[in-house]
Amino acid sequence: MELSTLLLFIPACFALNLAPGPNNLLSVNNAVYYGFAYSCAGGIGRLFAFVIMLILASFGLAVVLQTSEVIFSIIKFAGVAYLLWLAYQLWNSPTDEFKFEETKKNSSIIKLARQEFLVAAGNPKAILIFTAFLPQFVNPQRPTESQFLALGSLFLLLEFIAIMLYAWLGLHMKKLLRKPNAKKVFNRICSGLLASAGVGLLISQKVAK
Repeated sequence: MELSTLLLFIPACFALNLAPGPNNLLSVNNAVYYGFAYSCAGGIGRLFAFVIMLILASFGLAVVLQTSEVIFSIIKFAGVAYLLWLAYQLWNSPTDEFKFEETKKNSSIIKLARQEFLVAAGNPKAILIFTAFLPQFVNPQRPTESQFLALGSLFLLLEFIAIMLYAWLGLHMKKLLRKPNAKKVFNRICSGLLASAGVGLLISQKVAK
């Protein structure tokens, strides 16, 4: 792949990876309550969802999701429902004195990864990245499969870097959440942002190619 293409792709792609969204918010929240390592490990669930989307896009199956109103709507409404459920859980979560050791002890990486996977898979806009964004950097004069594989791998690498950056942010926020009132405010803010993302997804229109 040409260096000029990579110099255009990497900053544009990383901007998408760093954009605030439900999954990145989960990385912050999970780092606050379970620590940096747990948050990053949970983010693997998000990457797994993106791998599936890459496979779908490489086989052209993503076009079906993009052109079928019924399938698109089902995925969108499922994603909205899950985001609103997460928002509800955060809003009503306990506001006792913050004890990091206890929350980590009762946590599960598999649970966090499943949560990240469902949020990523429930957002149909994510698959549009692989059907509308990545192809712009593919040279049709060369084998497209190898180019798509390289671009997809770079996307996943940059996504994991974004996961670590947001987890690092959450790790440092933990120091501010020792008091119940601060914890309550944090939960309510995260809940509101997740609910807003769900509502935004609900009212968004399908992007036409």
